[in-house]
Amino acid sequence: MSAFIFEKGSPGMNVGRISTTRLQSVETCELHFDNFFDSRGEPDRRGRGPGIQAGHVGLEAERLNVAARGLGIARAAFEEAIRYAQRRVTFGKPIAEYQTIQNKLADMATRIEASRLLIYSAAEKRDRGERCDLEAGMAKLFATETAAEVSLEAMRILGANGYSKDFPVERYYATRRWS
Repeated sequence: MSAFIFEKGSPGMNVGRISTTRLQSVETCELHFDNFFDSRGEPDRRGRGPGIQAGHVGLEAERLNVAARGLGIARAAFEEAIRYAQRRVTFGKPIAEYQTIQNKLADMATRIEASRLLIYSAAEKRDRGERCDLEAGMAKLFATETAAEVSLEAMRILGANGYSKDFPVERYYATRRWS
């Protein structure tokens, strides 16, 4: 496996944008090569050889990035669920005082903290220059599943309002399948 470095706009290389329904802030594209040669008339193979190592390093960083995004979505959904539960009153008291809601919030908080610890552990290994592909993969898996579960529970706490675009929980839930 090799890693290649290409100058955007090089002759024979075209970049096409891919329109996605989620994560509008992350640009997704595809590369098309047609008679792509370097200045000597040869195919550009500057990165031949150490590509597998570069790939691992890139994957570790990307997995940590996706995990961190999952954690951020989970925290935002959790905080919105708490705010709503403290304001929404039924039968004369805020729903945050009901044990069922408290149990949901406690489970959400536990998953969020576990995700955070997995991400920090992997990031510390990476900062020390150690391989962390296993840890980064575990953090990505757990944090993105946490984002999906916490945003769904937040929607349940908000009830019908969880489906309304007037509340951000709807958007957090809509981004659950981006990992």
